[in-house]
Amino acid sequence: MSFEQKITLAFTGASGAPYGLRLLECLLAANYQVYVLISSAAKVVFATEENLKLPSHPQACADFFIEKYAAKTEQVKVFGKDEWFSPVASGSAAPKQMVICPCSTGTLSAIATGKSDNLIERGADVVIKERGQLIVVPREMPLSTIHLENMLKLSQLGVTIMPAAPGFYHNPQQIQDLVDFVVARILDHLNIDQKIMPRWGYQK
Repeated sequence: MSFEQKITLAFTGASGAPYGLRLLECLLAANYQVYVLISSAAKVVFATEENLKLPSHPQACADFFIEKYAAKTEQVKVFGKDEWFSPVASGSAAPKQMVICPCSTGTLSAIATGKSDNLIERGADVVIKERGQLIVVPREMPLSTIHLENMLKLSQLGVTIMPAAPGFYHNPQQIQDLVDFVVARILDHLNIDQKIMPRWGYQK
C-alpha cells in the first residue's frame, strides 16, 4: 500500500479531543500513514468529550479508526505506550513529523526535560534530536510560569507551539468551525494542502 508520507500523531490528556480527531481525519484524507499514540488520560478525555470509548488493544484501536474514517488498510498504526521496538522509538525509523494534539502540560514538561518515560515522550525526543518537525498543541488556561518556561525551552529547540486558540474573524457558526480553524493552521504548518478553512484574505 502506497502512502504520501508517514507522520506520528499523539493524543494526550488535555481537553481538546475534537481537535485531535479532526486532525487524524484530515491526515488520512491527505493519504498519510499515521502512527497514533494515545495516553491513558487521553482515553478518558475522549470518553468525556466525544463519548468515544477506544479499544484498549492497539490493533483493535487501529481498526476502529480505519473503519471510522474509511481509511486504507494499514493506514493507521496504533502503538502502546511501552512498545519500545516500534518505529517511533528510533531515529532510524521514526517519521520526521510529529504532532501532539492535544498536548497536556504534563507531556509538555516531560518533553522539555527529556524524560522519555513512555512512547509519546520518547517519540517527541526522537523528532527533536533528529531535527525533525514537532508541533505541540497545548490546551490550558491560565498558563503558569512553569508552562511558559517549558514552551520557551521547546520553542528554542525548534518545536512549534500552537495553542488551541481559534480565531473568530471567519465568523464561526458552529463549534466545528472553531475546531477546523485550529486544525487548518496545523495542516498549513505541516505543508499539507487543506480546504477546510480559507486563508486570510481569501473567500471560501
